[in-house]
Amino acid sequence: MNILVLGSGGREHTFAYKIAQSELCSTLFVAPGNAGTANIATNVPISVTDFSAIKSLVVKENIKMVVVGPEDPLVQGISDYFAKDDQLKNVVVIGPSKEGAQLEGSKEYAKEFLFRHNIPTAAYQSFTAATVDDGKQFLETLNAPYVLKADGLAAGKGVLILQDIEEAKSELENMLTNKKFGAASEKVVIEEFLDGIELSVFVLTDGKNYVTLPTAKDYKRIGEGDTGLNTGGMGAISPVPFADEVFMRKIEEQIVKPTVEGLIQENIDYKGFIFIGLIKVGDDPKVIEYNVRMGDPETEAVLPRVKTDLVTLFQHVGDQSLDKVDLEIDQRSATTVMTVSGGYPEAYEKGKEITGIDSISDAIVFHAGTKLEGDKVVTNGGRVIAITSFDEDFKKALKNSYENIEKLHFDKMYYRKDLGFDL
Repeated sequence: MNILVLGSGGREHTFAYKIAQSELCSTLFVAPGNAGTANIATNVPISVTDFSAIKSLVVKENIKMVVVGPEDPLVQGISDYFAKDDQLKNVVVIGPSKEGAQLEGSKEYAKEFLFRHNIPTAAYQSFTAATVDDGKQFLETLNAPYVLKADGLAAGKGVLILQDIEEAKSELENMLTNKKFGAASEKVVIEEFLDGIELSVFVLTDGKNYVTLPTAKDYKRIGEGDTGLNTGGMGAISPVPFADEVFMRKIEEQIVKPTVEGLIQENIDYKGFIFIGLIKVGDDPKVIEYNVRMGDPETEAVLPRVKTDLVTLFQHVGDQSLDKVDLEIDQRSATTVMTVSGGYPEAYEKGKEITGIDSISDAIVFHAGTKLEGDKVVTNGGRVIAITSFDEDFKKALKNSYENIEKLHFDKMYYRKDLGFDL
């Protein structure tokens, strides 16, 4: 079968890497892809939100499965677009409907869903430019630190955690009236701060049944010791050592099951990944947020641990038979370290030549922000290349990832050397 992966980052390279290993895949396309996917698939220069161009490609190349990497096309309704089109309706799309994608597309929608289904999460209220003064009063009722979340999509950067009440009020004003995050912050959710350690749980559902994939912990801030600005993610570790059987049972019973059952009860068409961002407060899990796709860089640590054929899994999603799957997981730890462009997550330069990729051994190289210029691989984004290693525990795996990164070179390359410091 011919398969298309939508996206251009490390997550999509990881999908392509796993799909290319499947005997069920005849020809693999990635749109738009990167220098890494170019080695194992056919890159097609199409935007992930250009639905008519995607349709033309799918029809022309007889593509039977589309795996949607990023959130934008999902929030814009690509699954519905396929379902309503006579030429596309039989294509398996891995990704929820537009309604399901609101779990990530709107923080307020997600909070309302959590409360409706009694899923543990932080107390919150939402505000707009018209109610900015009410928002400031609500901040007065909370203890520091203060959590402000842009309601819409802000590429993983729309959350501010602030210690000072005056700064929180000023940032609330900045988000609502000065549109700090553009349309994404026309509405802002203010949340009580939960103190604990974070982790992510990934679920694949066919709309009736589900399988729970390995846990992961990612590191969002640019600086060591989790300091500095938020990024798309500087690395990840899977599994999370503190997520023991007892804790995982709580997650399953209190969060995963009610989430999937809530989608069914509300007749929300959902065939794809649910990324549940959690925090362990004391001994209990609470939901920080939902995403409606796999995370990046968590995908680069989680998917390589899945031994079950990925295309087979996706076929079961398509015909709602995930209950027939026996998911096989590699019991070793996987660690992913992300190299980034100098200056990221603020202004950075592109087009820097990357050398040393071929000398990496006993680790997997996932391209995130790269492209080909002739026969050279050059930087083409803030996050550039991720290195994933396996070992019996995360410390040994990390050691291997770091040793391999030493072989990579591009101008102003940066990476965090302290992943796992909090474990």
